[in-house]
Amino acid sequence: VQLVESGGGLVQAGGSLRLSCAASGSIFSINTMAWYRQAPGNQRELVASITNSGSANYADSVKGRFTISRDNAKNTVYLQMSSLKPEDTAVYYCNTEPRRDNYWGQGTQVTVSS
Repeated sequence: VQLVESGGGLVQAGGSLRLSCAASGSIFSINTMAWYRQAPGNQRELVASITNSGSANYADSVKGRFTISRDNAKNTVYLQMSSLKPEDTAVYYCNTEPRRDNYWGQGTQVTVSS
């Protein structure tokens, strides 16, 4: 099982980024996929999830700003982040929902400057 996140970077407040997560087919096709994030000193939190059929849910803190999507043919899940705020600064990870400890990848750093 492998999850590889990419697309993070440094962006100014109000900017946008698009994260990608490539997953091995064995977990992608049958699972709800999700994005999580962890800021320094904080617990890892669920940001958004999407079922195999495309039904999405979001944390209140990102509703209206982030959009999760998936391409089942490419075994890839995306997180489009807009109107970014400094409090969105964190390492972003993808995993299934519910999360599985042995699926965590290296994450991708998102830093939003004020």
